[in-house]
Amino acid sequence: MASTTEHAAMRRALELAARGAGATSPNPVVGCVVLGADGRVLGEGWHERAGGPHAEVVALAAAGSAARGGTAVVTLEPCAHTGRTGPCTRALLDAGIARVVHAVDDPSAAAAGGASVLRAAGVPVEGGVLAGEGERVAEAWLTSVRRGRPHVTWKLAATLDGRSAAADGTSRWITSPESRAEVHRLRATVDAVVVGVGTVLADDPALTARDADGAPAGRQPLRVVVDSAGRTPARARVRDGAAPTWVATADEVGAGADGRVDLGALLQQLRARDVLSVLLEGGPTLAGAFLAAGLVDRVTAYTAPVLLGAGPPALAGAGITTITEALRLDVDDVGRVGGDVRVSGRVQRRS
Repeated sequence: MASTTEHAAMRRALELAARGAGATSPNPVVGCVVLGADGRVLGEGWHERAGGPHAEVVALAAAGSAARGGTAVVTLEPCAHTGRTGPCTRALLDAGIARVVHAVDDPSAAAAGGASVLRAAGVPVEGGVLAGEGERVAEAWLTSVRRGRPHVTWKLAATLDGRSAAADGTSRWITSPESRAEVHRLRATVDAVVVGVGTVLADDPALTARDADGAPAGRQPLRVVVDSAGRTPARARVRDGAAPTWVATADEVGAGADGRVDLGALLQQLRARDVLSVLLEGGPTLAGAFLAAGLVDRVTAYTAPVLLGAGPPALAGAGITTITEALRLDVDDVGRVGGDVRVSGRVQRRS
């Protein structure tokens, strides 16, 4: 059974793993801490970019020869295959690691089985340590493996009475500057930001990630406009070259029964582009279509202490007609951001 020291090391490994968010696709984010026999931290690392060394290799390099006889604490079961880098199981065995603790089993067909390889070589392995936290950190990659599509987070900003804009259509700004800054940081951790053409026509958003001073962040997600009929203007800000952009039309992606872009096909094509994580920032209609199709995995809502009394709702057309059909969240984060309240949780799957 994992010790208190190993639990603490796993929490640190999870913090390290999160640093790779948005930079490792199509690989998972992973963190690793190497402990000595006396529980001291000898080395730590995380997977920083696709094609770069895996977290275990980085941590082992930091520990050096002192890793022999130690314990590797890893957020994801060490891989047992050779891709752009060698198998982490081989690196752990070559370093003389005597015990491995991991949070989440690797569900992928290509890389799974690392625990069995290590055990066969005489190295004890314990899985499932802080598994819930491990699932949360790696949820984008895990969703892509389990569902064959990117993980989708719907981000919404609404008033206390559930309005996304005033009756005259104005919506800037419902939430606080602090909330908007947090959304920019969130954009920088995902592979793609998705909106509908209606949002582009109404607000002409840039959809880029910007830092606290308003300058572009170092890494920009793919901007995706769901535009069934190709109405995005040539001069729209999403076409400004500040970040890569895909205007996804029904002719290119494929049309659903309603003649609009097939959202399931859209996500599959994004996955083919190595997109693992999507931030859905579209208006109420696009959000409703994603929810009705069962394509939203997480909701992050910013609620402002503002009342409008009229105006478009934050969500429309989600296919819910009675309370028993309501989509509920497993809330795992509630916080105050400026004057707003942020609630985030996983969408419960209907049985």
